[in-house]
Amino acid sequence: MRLSMRQAHVKPPLRSLQVFETAARYGSFTAAGEELGITQSGVSRQVSDLEATLGVALFLRKGARLSVTPAGERLARELAEAFAHTWSAVADARRSDQVVTLSMLPSVATRWFAPRLANFMAANPDIDLRITASRHLVDFASEGVDAAIRYSPVPSRDLAAIKLGTETVTPVCSATYAKDHALHTPADMCRATLLCGDIPEDWPAWFDAAGCPFSSASGPRLGDDGAILQAAVEGQGVALGRSLLVADDIATGRLVAPFPVTLDASHAYWFVHPAGMASTHAVEMVEAWLVSQFDA
Repeated sequence: MRLSMRQAHVKPPLRSLQVFETAARYGSFTAAGEELGITQSGVSRQVSDLEATLGVALFLRKGARLSVTPAGERLARELAEAFAHTWSAVADARRSDQVVTLSMLPSVATRWFAPRLANFMAANPDIDLRITASRHLVDFASEGVDAAIRYSPVPSRDLAAIKLGTETVTPVCSATYAKDHALHTPADMCRATLLCGDIPEDWPAWFDAAGCPFSSASGPRLGDDGAILQAAVEGQGVALGRSLLVADDIATGRLVAPFPVTLDASHAYWFVHPAGMASTHAVEMVEAWLVSQFDA
């Protein structure tokens, strides 16, 4: 066949190229039709139309036998490689839309989120969740973060935010420590080692709420709430525990709250992401799951 000037400028339909590549790979119009969900005659018609458009014979037909011409082999080989790249790109695009990088404080990641990870995965099996634990306020764009759980009084105005919840602060320690130091009333805290952190609520504020003079010497200062609470679990002293972070420990008996005196935390938990940027469906699913967990 020779191409006319008109044929040389006609681009064949992508569908006919896909049908041809499948038929060449199988060496059968029938098998190609089964993979593509069309009839054998439909495959034959697509191939014939492609040959007419290209002005090149792609198959040799001898009765029921079918063989690919040299030109057809070259085209099929190039198409197979091109389609492999195409489907790989499609898969990458689909996966990237399901990836969510979520930032949160290390203490929140270890003491609240990690125990609920299996719950999240069961509820959202298609989401590839990646946690970045950091004490600094991440830069969403430069650090590749999609959303964050922020612990602050009010989130920045350049962020879209939904309030997840608030909490209280109360002394916590191991049951053994409370027994060994006879912690029955707030006044007994004068015998305790006070583990100190950097949350806004401090020991003098709690003693004031309990109606007791702050007479106990402060103990070691640990910068991360996770480390402070682990020290309390191991009987090293009494920590001011944020209710969200100690709920699981109290439920399992690793920690106890000896006294009912609590402080309202000045900070709250917020789900935030950059304002003005459309959220992916995966980010919306993460937000919905977090809201349900805080509501529970």
